[in-house]
Amino acid sequence: MNPGATALDNSLPRAAQPLKFGKLTIGTPVVLAPMAGITNTAFRRLCREFGGGLYVSEMITSRALVERTDESMRLIGHHPSEQIRSIQLYGVDPKTIGDAVRMLVAEDRADHIDLNFGCPVPKVTRKGGGAALPWKQDLFASIVQSAVKAAGDIPLTIKMRKGIDADHLTYLDAARAARDAGVAAIALHARTASDYYSGHADWSAIATLREAIQDVPVLGNGDIWSAADAINMVRQTGIDGVVVGRGCLGRPWLFADLQAAFDEFQRDPSSNAAIDPVQPTLGQVAQAFKKHAELLTEFFDEEARACRDIRKHVAWYFKGYPVGGEFRAALAQVQSLSHMDEILATLDWEVPYPGDEAEGPRGRLGGAKQTALPEHWLDSRTLNSEQQAVLLDAELSVSGG
Repeated sequence: MNPGATALDNSLPRAAQPLKFGKLTIGTPVVLAPMAGITNTAFRRLCREFGGGLYVSEMITSRALVERTDESMRLIGHHPSEQIRSIQLYGVDPKTIGDAVRMLVAEDRADHIDLNFGCPVPKVTRKGGGAALPWKQDLFASIVQSAVKAAGDIPLTIKMRKGIDADHLTYLDAARAARDAGVAAIALHARTASDYYSGHADWSAIATLREAIQDVPVLGNGDIWSAADAINMVRQTGIDGVVVGRGCLGRPWLFADLQAAFDEFQRDPSSNAAIDPVQPTLGQVAQAFKKHAELLTEFFDEEARACRDIRKHVAWYFKGYPVGGEFRAALAQVQSLSHMDEILATLDWEVPYPGDEAEGPRGRLGGAKQTALPEHWLDSRTLNSEQQAVLLDAELSVSGG
């Protein structure tokens, strides 16, 4: 058996069992996807109040972490209530990734580490990073091997996309290399880099990966907007669990729905019983929004910065509710928590859940686009010296897109 794998009861569907990452057990097989500027400890804590799962930090570049920049050190922090400290790293150099992982382990800063190979943002792929990197098989394998070795008994997982585009798929080769390196799990966002966040995720690719990789947990990501979507994905693909990203933006209570759905699925995998989803009134949304801002204030240790940060969440929280443009504009310029109270007090808190208007896609959308790549990147599956020099600029900041 692969060293990162855990024996399963083959009499049950995989997602009807707790999720096993090495020595870790996650009772609800749901993972919060790392999202830059979103999944800081404030948002993670808010989501955990609603349901179980694994809550991962936003993506942190290994170079910044090794250099111990102030921002990277703040981002890897966890609140004492976070029982499993999960950190996602991004990097393009095996040595730097290994150094970053060793630092986290030696200083007891993480219980789980994930590596990002799925970022489609042009500033990252243009330098050969993110979703472009697995095309270079030697580099990908070296990075994962270095990270797994440095992690020791801390479970290390990877998250990736299908590939660069439909003609340059990488996920099966990368998954096999990762399995052979000893990762504890593999997560697939079922889009290519060129798909960006457009169209529909290709769940059939998740099923194909599940068939190809049997001895390591496989998780699926893409178009999970509701708990019903999550159960449909596991039934269609046979995976061990789901990764939820944009679907929870402005909806931390989605994790309550997910826990209820998986509790029912684990009780009886054949059951088609529908759960009673959380349908918050406008007042309950306002309370969650305010709580989010309060947790951000604690995280940043600065009320003004927290209020600036919460502004990007306004459209997500109040999606579908009849609050009007003036309210949205006012909240998008909120200056303080007391100012926020004044704005929220103008609402009719008894307005009921608006139904379908509050459901469905949120967050990044946009059409498909040609992936920005280094010159001649697709000519070979191996890295040459010129491309290696380009990669040195791939880690542009503390946290990526």
